[in-house]
Amino acid sequence: MFPDRQTRSFLDAAVLSRLAGVPLFARRPMQGNVSGRHASPHRGASVEFAEYRKYVPGDDLRRLDWRAYGRSDRFYVKEFEADTNLRCCLVVDTSGSMGFGSNGITKIEYARKLAGTISYLASQQGDAVGLGCVAKGLVQNLPPKRNAAHLRLVFDMLDQAQPKGETQLASVLHEIAETIRQRALVIILSDLFIEPELLSSCFQHLRFRHHDVAVFHLLDPLELDFQFRRPMRFVDMEGGPSIFAEPNDIADRYTKALHLYLDQMKKVVLESAVDYHRVSIDESYEQVLVRFLVGRAQGKGLR
Repeated sequence: MFPDRQTRSFLDAAVLSRLAGVPLFARRPMQGNVSGRHASPHRGASVEFAEYRKYVPGDDLRRLDWRAYGRSDRFYVKEFEADTNLRCCLVVDTSGSMGFGSNGITKIEYARKLAGTISYLASQQGDAVGLGCVAKGLVQNLPPKRNAAHLRLVFDMLDQAQPKGETQLASVLHEIAETIRQRALVIILSDLFIEPELLSSCFQHLRFRHHDVAVFHLLDPLELDFQFRRPMRFVDMEGGPSIFAEPNDIADRYTKALHLYLDQMKKVVLESAVDYHRVSIDESYEQVLVRFLVGRAQGKGLR
């Protein structure tokens, strides 16, 4: 089942087998280099009818619709959707805060499971897969390719990814928007500890460049439900100063700030039409991926 014999801690053969029957679809037309299962912005040969257009000299006479000619006494040609493969570009946040986890798994480990499984599923359906690791800039980058040897490199990079340093996700996303030359499915896996206004600009830029954007917003249960009971030191895992505090003194302010942040994030993703998934990392990653894949299958053909 796997493209190599090396054991990967973030890949589960049983999960891959169960998810194999659910295809990964793009929500926007893609521009690939081989035939595939995704809609293309160009017309071509498939079973899905697109539109009629007037005949012009040089068109293939086999594509004339003689019934339309009989009704209108004019020549019309049938156009069909073209199907192609896609470029799946995974962007994994490897900043220091991704090393946090209160329930036996850290955010970076959870991101590895999601990214590794998506990479495998995309590769199995003939799509090109690439990976970028982001901290203080683009730490590592593998452009999308569609072969088993390249998939092994993607897995190796995920294996070696370690959470460290500050995040500059916003600037990297702007860079990715400009450097990916053709339309792609850009999947971002991060705790998104940056201002929602900055993210809005990134998402709009990616959408302007005709990329299909999906976001997995990874949060620990303790970040969502501030259940600290005794005085403790809160450490900034990205290098900022630590704070010693009594949880009861700051719980109300933290909860208010969290709700404001999540409300702003909701507004940002609605305005930019991003495929957004907020994930608590104590949830089964398989169920998260089922929702992601089924939601895209139901929304196939969205423009």
